[in-house]
Amino acid sequence: MSEKNRQGKRTAREKLAAEREKHRSRDRRRRALIVGASVVCVLGLAAVIGVVAANAGKDDGDESAGPVVAPSGAQGKDGLAIPVGEDGAGSTLTIWEDFRCPACKAFELAYRDTIHELTEAGSLKVEYHLATIIDGNMGGTGSRKAANAAACAQDAGKFTPYHDVLFTNQPPETDDAFADEDRLIDLAGKADGLDTTLFQECVKNGRHNSWVEKSNKAFQNGGFSGTPTVLLDGRNIYQDQSMTPAKLKQLVEDANK
Repeated sequence: MSEKNRQGKRTAREKLAAEREKHRSRDRRRRALIVGASVVCVLGLAAVIGVVAANAGKDDGDESAGPVVAPSGAQGKDGLAIPVGEDGAGSTLTIWEDFRCPACKAFELAYRDTIHELTEAGSLKVEYHLATIIDGNMGGTGSRKAANAAACAQDAGKFTPYHDVLFTNQPPETDDAFADEDRLIDLAGKADGLDTTLFQECVKNGRHNSWVEKSNKAFQNGGFSGTPTVLLDGRNIYQDQSMTPAKLKQLVEDANK
């Protein structure tokens, strides 16, 4: 083979090697770009998830600023419980509720008569805690405004009847009807003696909004799985599949013997 041919083949091999290295370099750059973009996407998704988690249970309103004003007679840690029944009752039922929560309505309608019977008999004390998780999950301010209105009813000594009226007239979960203060005031007409000027001003001024927000934060920090959360003397009875109003009554009566 002539020297010229050998030189030609060597040049061809060198060109082929250079071309292969060029392709490899391009592939490495492409993989680096893909990995980099993937990292950005993951970090972006994590940021979104963080924002969602941070806002879970928060409502859309900005009217909750201001001093924390607990409703009349509020008890418990930080004055976040609205008590119904006698302090000396043999059992205490702790209920975390949201007035927009359909499961809370179902619990109330099923257990309401039994709870009223037991509190009126002096054998059960109920501590109501108000949450606003539906506002955070579905959007709106109806949970907070209804809770504020219920606290206003507590000021007037009408918490129980108004509490029951709100659940009886609960709108669909996706309907933020309780965000309408006039609606909340109209419903007060169903609780004898509640629809007064003082109640109307309390509702419209959001007197207890910051208290409601503090109550909701306590719920979020409490490690609860959702609303309603119902504890009988510290035991979660809502998670008890065998629980019925009759069984609740029997448990309370046994505790009072």
